[in-house]
Amino acid sequence: MKLYCLSGHPTLPCNVLKFKSTTIMLDCGLDTTSVLNFLPLPLVHSPRLSKLPGWVSKDGTVNLEKELKECAGRVFVDSQPEFCLPERELLDLSTIDVILISNYHCMMALPYITEHTGFTGTVYATEPTLQIGRLLMEELVNFMERVPKAQSATCWKNKEIQRMLPGPLKDAVDVWTWKRCYSMQEVNSALSKVQLVGYSQKV
Repeated sequence: MKLYCLSGHPTLPCNVLKFKSTTIMLDCGLDTTSVLNFLPLPLVHSPRLSKLPGWVSKDGTVNLEKELKECAGRVFVDSQPEFCLPERELLDLSTIDVILISNYHCMMALPYITEHTGFTGTVYATEPTLQIGRLLMEELVNFMERVPKAQSATCWKNKEIQRMLPGPLKDAVDVWTWKRCYSMQEVNSALSKVQLVGYSQKV
């Protein structure tokens, strides 16, 4: 028996248990702390945000004025927020047979797993978990779509450039694995794979 921890967040677990020929994922929480590195998405036009100065390295060798903005002594990414996904290098997620969801807080990464890893198994959750989880996912997607940002910032993720950035961007881990929010179509497709179970029900 082997147990893999795919999440670095203590309250948003994503674990995989391999026992004999069965592979089970226990929850799939989504770490959203990465969005703290991005400029906020205002619902109304903000003159202050639109006039923020771009970031240029002190020696002038790195100019990322279009991707990074300075505000209150910190540097933020001027792009659609991205999320830190569960670890995908430890094992092949397409081999997972079952995903067990314990509560709606721990299912926000489900569309990333069911729609982008070749997953063909079954997802089990109670009806309250499914319905509240659906509301949270739809709210997240609707908010992102209400305030879209056309530009995509990727140059700052270059390892050589990231080393020159001020903290906390400099210390961000595995930034190339960060992904934009999923779509409503992906949410519906992921939730269609959920099989409802009741408390104490045997599956």
